[in-house]
Amino acid sequence: MHARSRKDRLERMNSLSLKNWQPATGPDAVRLKNDAVVEMGWGRILFGHTFNDATTLFDTICKEGAGKRDIAFYLRDPHVMLSMGPDKLFMDPSHTYRLWFHDYRPGRNRWPTFTVRRLDTRKDAEAVNRIYRSRKMVTADPSFFTGSNTSRIRTYLVAEDLKSKRIIGTVTGLDHVEAFNDPESGASLWCLAVDPQAHAPGVGEALVCHLAEHYLARGRSYLDLSVMHDNTEAIALYEKLGFQRVPVFCVKRKNQINEPFFTASPPEEQLNLYARIITDEARRRGIRVEVIDDEHNYFRLIHGGRSIVCRESLTELTSAITMSRCDDKRLTHRVLRSAGLNVPQQFPANLDDPGANAAILKDLQRVVVKPARGEQGHGISVDVRSAEALEKAVEWASRFCEDVILESYVSGEDLRLIVIDHKMVAAAIRRPPVITGTGRHRLSELIEKYNRRRASATDGESRIPLDGETRRCVRQTGYDLEAVIPAEEKVRVRKTANLHTGGTIEDVTPIIHPVLVEAAEQAAEALDIPVTGLDMIVPDPKRPDYVMIEANERPGLANHEPQPTAERFVDLLFPQTAA
Repeated sequence: MHARSRKDRLERMNSLSLKNWQPATGPDAVRLKNDAVVEMGWGRILFGHTFNDATTLFDTICKEGAGKRDIAFYLRDPHVMLSMGPDKLFMDPSHTYRLWFHDYRPGRNRWPTFTVRRLDTRKDAEAVNRIYRSRKMVTADPSFFTGSNTSRIRTYLVAEDLKSKRIIGTVTGLDHVEAFNDPESGASLWCLAVDPQAHAPGVGEALVCHLAEHYLARGRSYLDLSVMHDNTEAIALYEKLGFQRVPVFCVKRKNQINEPFFTASPPEEQLNLYARIITDEARRRGIRVEVIDDEHNYFRLIHGGRSIVCRESLTELTSAITMSRCDDKRLTHRVLRSAGLNVPQQFPANLDDPGANAAILKDLQRVVVKPARGEQGHGISVDVRSAEALEKAVEWASRFCEDVILESYVSGEDLRLIVIDHKMVAAAIRRPPVITGTGRHRLSELIEKYNRRRASATDGESRIPLDGETRRCVRQTGYDLEAVIPAEEKVRVRKTANLHTGGTIEDVTPIIHPVLVEAAEQAAEALDIPVTGLDMIVPDPKRPDYVMIEANERPGLANHEPQPTAERFVDLLFPQTAA
């Protein structure tokens, strides 16, 4: 019986390839709406099987608005559409998955740290656009989202963190019955996106399940979705929930937004995201990009007889003297202190005399141990409080650099300010990774899940290392890596907020206090550096108090989108190309 029902279901799926789909006929048939198009704000969904001829469908998609992304879905004959305009259209490299509701069993999972609800306010809509931008998706006018609340065609759901009230995920649903009187009584899912900085596990799954149950309650038969063929993490989630592949295809316009999907990857695509954000902006302006060493992210930008070699955001404009000032944290400290900026107390660690280090700790009570040279948080131990932990931290830091420094620990938020051409462009709070317990999983398992989400969101750049520093920080919380963390309890597993060790980042550019801006720009002047990331510890980015701890000569500009860091960087190098 089970085998038979599965065979029937597969046959039904094949019949829905829409190659031979015809609307129902007869006196009791529901009248199908012809040439159905649904406006989504970021573009339109064209329901291809409701068009009586390919010419009308072709003409409709060719009227795509500027800066929009139209999608022609459920095409009977996609190959015919492509033949009508191969210079204008391409077959989207996505798979279609379907969840049959007669097979679906609502899950019993509970997500205690966030809730899923309808999008309600303009603030919600702006948060959805923020998530879209972080995922390089096309945004929509916030008023479109809120105005759609009166329509049953579109359903917008958001996931909201219960503690911070921050929107951390979103999904859109389309009701096919409302859109075109669908005789199959279907629905579809669009724009599933989770905030890359979200700590809570299961946000995407919760959004999908809530949308499925919404349409199940409406009496719909199935939920379809389109997913990129290489998005293995999303496909694994959908298959886990019971979605199955169906032979349905979609076609899109060849436009600038879709260019990565229909053109061969340029050589710079082998670069990491910190280099690509610059090369993408350069190519947009007609600046030639020449990759020198993709493994180490070196490239040359060429325009109008001018040629500049870059390694990510580090360029030939940064002198060797400036490099040495930023590379050695002792020199950075001296330059900033001489400029009258607030800096922590700093002392050289004695690798041969733990007692001397213990005496400094006794005086300061809490210290930060770091290699004098290094980046990406390697070898740094934050908030060291005991002589035993200090000795281990000094030994660990010495593996990265033979010179180790001790600094007074300052509590507060970790603030990164990007200064380009001695002007502050972006500011963001960097937070250490926090793991939220489920009551079912070991801490090591939750870290693995967190790492998969962060690696996916950051092109593999952000992961919590399971090293001695992580174990030390976990022990300070009273747990170990094999402990099952109670539901809703949050465990800070690192003290450093570096992205490369699993940290998250929140843009605070609009609210930054002018004193902090002035201090960052003054520091860039003192270091004589054209592009830098200044690190401060602040009680609140809206207040003037700060302690400046480091200067980075090669800051990751991609971490500060949607602020125009890449634009200002290319303005600096090629001012004649500035808009």
